[in-house]
Amino acid sequence: MADASLPIAVTRLPSFVPGMRIGLFGGSFDPPHAGHLMVSLVARRALRLDQVWWLVSPQNPLKKNAPSEDLVRRVEAARAFITCPFVKVTGIEAALGTTYTADTLSRLLPMLTGIRPVWMMGADSLASFHRWGHWESIAATLPIAVFNRPGATLAALASPAARALSAFRIPEWQAPSLPALDAPAWVFLSKPHIPLSSTALRGLRAKSPKPS
Repeated sequence: MADASLPIAVTRLPSFVPGMRIGLFGGSFDPPHAGHLMVSLVARRALRLDQVWWLVSPQNPLKKNAPSEDLVRRVEAARAFITCPFVKVTGIEAALGTTYTADTLSRLLPMLTGIRPVWMMGADSLASFHRWGHWESIAATLPIAVFNRPGATLAALASPAARALSAFRIPEWQAPSLPALDAPAWVFLSKPHIPLSSTALRGLRAKSPKPS
């Protein structure tokens, strides 16, 4: 259910114009870190994107035991962390009342008339993509860019989803063409090799001594 109590500034969509190539990067961003920013930089360069949108999720359905954080705080933290004007942050999922990516896309994409969207995910997400709700629908809706993560490459490329979509994978050197392709289409980008994760950083934060 949509949360009408959230400030409009948190849930508003970034400005765009028809013809833009926009990467959609979903996650909890709890906390935002250099890995998120590096992926955004690589995506912009490799895919020739105009913008990258961080879609800060109200919750992750595959991480039910993760600590629950306030959406407003996470959106504000992400915006404060960003140093690149082409990276935008929105909590639009809360306004749409969606949790699962397939539902978010079904409601969000009709609002983005004329743009060329690309879904962005890490290799670890591709490894578990077959467990996402209606993952086949996601793959059939928009092109997907997969970014390497240390230790996840083999599991990702051998995953059920990668095998099912193998005929639609394009070589890395063709990555700039991805936003213009009709789905299904995907590319595996060998860089960056980012060891950071929000889950690991939350663990370190939890173990840090609290000030007396």
